[in-house]
Amino acid sequence: MKKVILSILVLLFTNSVFSQKFEGLGLTPQMGWNSWNTFATDINEQLVKDMADAFVNLGLKDAGYEYILLDDGWMAMERDAQGNLVPHPEKFPNGIKAVADYVHSKGLKFGLYNCAGSKTCAGYPGSRGHEYQDALKYAEWGVDYLKYDWCSTGKLNAEEAYITMRDALYAAGRPIFFSLCEWGANKPWDWAAPVGHSWRTTGDIYNCFDCEKDHGDFTSWGAMQILNMHDQDTLRKAAGPGHWNDMDMLEVGNGGFTHYEEETHFALWAMLNSPLLLGNDLRSMSQETLEILKNKDIIALNQDALGIQGFKYKTIGSVEVWVKPLERDEWAICFFNHSQAPVDFSFDWSEHIIKDEIFNKEIAFSTSNIYKLKNLYTHKESGSTNTTLTHKLEKNQSLVLRLFR
Repeated sequence: MKKVILSILVLLFTNSVFSQKFEGLGLTPQMGWNSWNTFATDINEQLVKDMADAFVNLGLKDAGYEYILLDDGWMAMERDAQGNLVPHPEKFPNGIKAVADYVHSKGLKFGLYNCAGSKTCAGYPGSRGHEYQDALKYAEWGVDYLKYDWCSTGKLNAEEAYITMRDALYAAGRPIFFSLCEWGANKPWDWAAPVGHSWRTTGDIYNCFDCEKDHGDFTSWGAMQILNMHDQDTLRKAAGPGHWNDMDMLEVGNGGFTHYEEETHFALWAMLNSPLLLGNDLRSMSQETLEILKNKDIIALNQDALGIQGFKYKTIGSVEVWVKPLERDEWAICFFNHSQAPVDFSFDWSEHIIKDEIFNKEIAFSTSNIYKLKNLYTHKESGSTNTTLTHKLEKNQSLVLRLFR
């Protein structure tokens, strides 16, 4: 116990001199897999190994996904006599370091979950009052990522609570990606950029395209509710390399969406630079779902080094037009039919000048300023802006184009 106290005192002294987050992490939005959406607290060592194997065998690692993240429920219900977190003895009989080592052996990174309050959302030990002690354990185990929730927090100040854990992680010395999960309740986009590498902007996502789920004491949200929950201009100006808005994990492959809705969900999360964190069972997904999740052209929008979050340009009838500036003066445009019926639409490029006033980007179309078009679902070139675009979109279907010279 004396050694633990001494280590924490050393960390506190070090932290009084150096207080910051780890730089150089999250220069593009994080990509990976999280256990919660499908498995909740029903997790174990073999599940982690299976998912790490699937990353490699299915080509997800090669597509850019790198984190295997264990959400709530990985720890025992009580800390040990020294106050340390203890892995659940039945779920993780060989401990967390053995699991992290296996993930690392696959060339991947490993992450854990905890909470700023006294208890996690599922009732396991939270980090309140143990931040520096827990950070030491994460470093010892080889953790690369911490998702930090906001249950059982009482009257805690959110910004201060997250700063405390940020400082503890930094003092422990191992570079750990810090994902803030306080649901947007305290407007983290106003203060979280120097604190963490991403922050949740909403409550939990629910496995439906366009609905709400009332759980009694909280509400979960469909993909479209999350997409439209806040003023995007307010949020997008706060995001960029090393600090991202997080619209929660993906529900692609979990059965609550049509094929077109899965495509649209994935594309819009990519367009808005939300983390691409898979939430399905990788061992049993269909080939169609795998193709959506491995779409290199859609992923490239999310991972574009310019790091500018997309925004809604306008709505034409039932078709929403979302745009995203890219490197090399290229642009992405997503035409999304947000209606219950098919629609034939046309888009005369010459009638539009798209301006991103926040990041000082503009694209105008004329006979002397022509862009080629690439359909990011077919991966084929499909005309240019010199001709009016005409297309039929089914219910909730999208068309995503990359504009290039």
